[in-house]
Amino acid sequence: MRSGLLGALIAAASPATVLAQDHQHHEGMQMPMPSDGDAASEETAAWTPGSGTSRLPGAEGEMSGLHLMPGGDWMLMVHGWMQANYTDHEGPRGDDLFYSTSMAMLSAEKDLGGARLQLKSMLSLEPTLPARGYPNLFATGETADGRPLVDRQHPHDLFMELAARLDVDVAPGTSLFLYGGPVGEPALGPSAFMHRGSARYNPEPPISHHWFDSTHITYGVVTAGASSRRWQVEASAFRGREPDEDRWDIESPKLDSWSVRLSWNPAPAWSAQLSHGFLKAPEALHPGENEHRTTASVHFADGGLSAMAAFSAKNRDPGETLTAWLAEANWDITEHHSLFARVENVANDELFPDHDDPLHDRRFRVTKVQAGYAWRMPIFGPFQLAAGGSVNAYAKPAALDAAYGRSPWGYTLFARLSLGG
Repeated sequence: MRSGLLGALIAAASPATVLAQDHQHHEGMQMPMPSDGDAASEETAAWTPGSGTSRLPGAEGEMSGLHLMPGGDWMLMVHGWMQANYTDHEGPRGDDLFYSTSMAMLSAEKDLGGARLQLKSMLSLEPTLPARGYPNLFATGETADGRPLVDRQHPHDLFMELAARLDVDVAPGTSLFLYGGPVGEPALGPSAFMHRGSARYNPEPPISHHWFDSTHITYGVVTAGASSRRWQVEASAFRGREPDEDRWDIESPKLDSWSVRLSWNPAPAWSAQLSHGFLKAPEALHPGENEHRTTASVHFADGGLSAMAAFSAKNRDPGETLTAWLAEANWDITEHHSLFARVENVANDELFPDHDDPLHDRRFRVTKVQAGYAWRMPIFGPFQLAAGGSVNAYAKPAALDAAYGRSPWGYTLFARLSLGG
């Protein structure tokens, strides 16, 4: 199955169909040009699309891949990557594993004359991983074999997005839009970590994933909003329950939760969002526990530097409010060398799911610090190889020493083959 995906990407790279395969924007439906008169603004879009309907700085550039014109008025974009990883987390709860992660995206867009239609799909082969996923100390969220996942990152589903977006112009530079589908992402939080330039080469998901962007795979989403060059306001109805353990299927859509988000792009280098949502019973093992989630984030991009700072608070009902902070950056120093880093601080009370454990339901604030390096090299056509690694360390309360050791740490090595950057 993996070889089939790679073969499809290679076939799509046929020179006769390629229009573009760089990091620059094409004038697509979600990328209106700024109206400012300065030269820099004229060359750079005010914003670029992230995951779902989220926005990123225009200077970050669109996710690269193949832009194809197979015939008619449709523009196709193909992007994807497959990554081999080896991770080793030290300490009593640590583990090591060799595993692979992957993502493939195919979108099609068409100008309808005063309106634009985009069809979006995203898939992953991570369902081939064990149900428990892979090691990630202090991460929590979702289940495997009916038990909560702790110190693990769960695999993503086969279908990560199957959605459409329609934009209709109502004034110069302003449009109304409708987005939705059986699998999509509501207007809640920043762009998902695998779509942010600030996390482009970081091989480890944030341990704060379930504070900021856990809704990036949601079964049943409808979003309506208004968009201009500098701002976007939107509201979503969606299914609050997180994906179940069957990673291969499409679950029954449901619209039992809601969210609102305001995004602002004051200049091509900057993007900010503020969002709030209600999630009905997001955790399978806590069916009577709802969640109110509030997030705020600021993104910056300039040349080879991309960075984000974010805050999230999830108020469980019934339950207390748990907060998280995150800062991350990626710096492409040269054409072949990149440095990246992430610092996150999370208040988590799910580290001891056993009800008989004296630490069960106790809240602990943990800080993870991570830094890494990636070497990048074009290999043939639009395909690029990136290889590198990261190392991380943790600060935690002494009460966790018996479970995690006094100084837990870990590292991850990776090699990625991507179509585009």
